[in-house]
Amino acid sequence: MIRRSRTLFGSLFPLVPACHKEYCLNLPDQLHRTCNASIMTSTATATTANVDAKRAKPSPPADRQDFLAVFDTLKDELVNDPLIAGQPDFSKAWMQKMLTFNVPGGKLNRGMAVLDVLKAIKGTEHVTKEEAFKANALGWCIEWLQAFFLVADDIMDNSVTRRGQPCWYRMPEVGTVAINDGIILESCMYRILKNHFRSTPYYVELLDLFHETTHQTAHGQLLDLTTAPPGTTDLSKFTVNNYMRIVTFKTAYYSFYLPVACGMLISGITDAHAFQAAKDILLIMGQYFQIQDDYLDCFGDPDVIGKIGTDIQDNKCGWLVVQALQKASSSQQQIIKDNYGRGNLEAVQRVKKLYYELELEPLFKQYEADSHDKLLQMIHQQDVLPPAVFTMLLNKIYKRTK
Repeated sequence: MIRRSRTLFGSLFPLVPACHKEYCLNLPDQLHRTCNASIMTSTATATTANVDAKRAKPSPPADRQDFLAVFDTLKDELVNDPLIAGQPDFSKAWMQKMLTFNVPGGKLNRGMAVLDVLKAIKGTEHVTKEEAFKANALGWCIEWLQAFFLVADDIMDNSVTRRGQPCWYRMPEVGTVAINDGIILESCMYRILKNHFRSTPYYVELLDLFHETTHQTAHGQLLDLTTAPPGTTDLSKFTVNNYMRIVTFKTAYYSFYLPVACGMLISGITDAHAFQAAKDILLIMGQYFQIQDDYLDCFGDPDVIGKIGTDIQDNKCGWLVVQALQKASSSQQQIIKDNYGRGNLEAVQRVKKLYYELELEPLFKQYEADSHDKLLQMIHQQDVLPPAVFTMLLNKIYKRTK
């Protein structure tokens, strides 16, 4: 049971309502926001966390270019895979286009974290070129897995944009072919693992890790979808416990634990206690990340976050609506029941207006501060891994705007 508190698992975070222009003009100046299509955009600037900055600063552009160069190598291997030798040119061209469109377009934080973890554990000067390549190859396996999840997720959510461009399935020539493309994206991950890690002593552990993470994430998605099936609004399922299970299994395992576990394996760590200590911290960090994501879905600028948020109209079980249900009076709960999960703009605005009236924004800011403090405490209390393994991830997400 997850208790409500103002600590890490504490209060759900707040929002300022998106609204019609005339409503926006009536907000206090400090809360004024502009409306963009069906969502409110935020003009907040990014704030960089100052945690263990010397050892955990973001990867420089040169590291990103090195990482992208490994993608090109792996993509060429997959397109010309001997296992499917003889594929016609138009099939290869589709594969090239599909991989380039879906895999490397995001922030790449998950994938690049593997090499960062390896450097934090071994020391940058002790990482060989071969180890760096393997770490980046593993990082791309995570990005391939992410691409597989996102292609499927966009279809299930009927999403419009992803990473600042139309969703893959919405491209005129793609449509339902995207379902098969998602299967190919997942299979590519295992081809990379076989091609580059079959001879390593941790190959079986890698296979188990990726299989288990996929299984966990799929069940998180299942809970997400069945908690709020299309066309049905059952707010009794929108509980803190259900929400925390969704975000833990759908996001935390693959976005945070998976990259660090990969870095630990490639660095030679085999101690089960070390993996458990990492998991304890990283699942909490992943929960915090997803709560931020819910906030940005409602109030982030789509030009910054790369997508148009649709959680309210999609009837998503998110921290905002869960907290609103806990804080609302009976009449306010009725507003949620009457408008949540509806596709029209007016209904979305009523829900966002209610979030503002319930003063959820200060609640989120307190949650974020408490989460940051709690995570730092856990990081420095453990003694099995260098703190930079965790702080370099925390720096990238603390007070993020996308």
